[in-house]
Amino acid sequence: MQKNDQRTHTQRRFMWLLLPRNRAESVLQILLERADIRVGGSRPWDLRVHDDRFYARVLGDGTLGLGESYMDGWWDCDALDQFVYRVLRAGVREAGEGRLQRWMPRLLALLTNRQSRSRAFQIGERHYDLGNDLFDIMLDPRRTYSCGYWNGVASLEEAQESKLELICRKIGISAGQSVLDVGCGWGSFLGYVAEKHRAGATGITVSRDQAFFARERFAPLPVEIRLQDYRDLDGLAYDHVVSVGMFEHVGARNHRTFMETVHRCLKEHGLFLLHTIVGRETSRSTDPWIDKYIFPNGVIPSPQQIASAIEGLFVVEDVHEFGSHYDPTLMAWHENFTAGWPRIAARYGERFYRMWRYYLLTCAGSFRARWMGVWQVVLSKQGVPGGYRSVR
Repeated sequence: MQKNDQRTHTQRRFMWLLLPRNRAESVLQILLERADIRVGGSRPWDLRVHDDRFYARVLGDGTLGLGESYMDGWWDCDALDQFVYRVLRAGVREAGEGRLQRWMPRLLALLTNRQSRSRAFQIGERHYDLGNDLFDIMLDPRRTYSCGYWNGVASLEEAQESKLELICRKIGISAGQSVLDVGCGWGSFLGYVAEKHRAGATGITVSRDQAFFARERFAPLPVEIRLQDYRDLDGLAYDHVVSVGMFEHVGARNHRTFMETVHRCLKEHGLFLLHTIVGRETSRSTDPWIDKYIFPNGVIPSPQQIASAIEGLFVVEDVHEFGSHYDPTLMAWHENFTAGWPRIAARYGERFYRMWRYYLLTCAGSFRARWMGVWQVVLSKQGVPGGYRSVR
């Protein structure tokens, strides 16, 4: 079956490559018409094609070909976010993908553990260690690299502080308590909880740049930063545990191990808050362009996968969905990135600029289309006596 599928994909890909340009163009335009997108149109979400090889490349390679051809300058669009929003809402992606484009990444994920211990530091090296100058221009002053909470606020900085405070309120952190942040990034939550709530904070990350930055920045505070994979956490128990935007790197094969590790690190009456992107359906793979260029080895968990991973370990106290808030977060990051680009352009180059804009804007469109969501799940070991009072 696998060999037949491979042959089918190879034949299909070369079929598109050998097809007359006008025929490939016609097929793709018919697909895009479903989303009211025109090639050569004047609206912000319409495409301008600069290289006629674009049509066969997208039809043959799907979303990978779409993203790579944009990086190569073969096409442009004034509003990539609106383009992707329309494509996803109209179901164009599913109609344009071949069987192997959908199933081969899932098959590979079933056969291998792409988020194994030996691969744990790859995401740090290839994404989070790209350069402090890049993330300086893009993120808020605390360097919070996850969805903000735009609840009555007007700026990115306010949205991120609102999110950090929301987490603190949900777990009921108080002075003198201890909290573990699994996947702490540049330490935004750790610094916030130590400064604002006078709690002791420990964080782990697989990024050397993040660890170095956070150790220097929070040296005067009761904050400890470890360069460590979550599977290597010791048996020390904390009053509370949080994980914000890290579970997407764990992978389905390791979801249960992750939850067992958190369970071991959490005191009996403590709370665990999981903040993660959530997919609409169960999958063991991710978009091939995102996997190759942005987040290697990542995969978005589904509600079913989260439920299976916590079964018998935790009581679900609260689930809060605010995926629509990632759209304005990503658009704010894009605005910051483009405004600050002249300061770093010489180091990164034009191809990186197109890649990073494509990443931020297509992700914004995906969340706008509700293709993905964001969950904050509050979990306890035995259940909060008398019940948990939801915080919004």
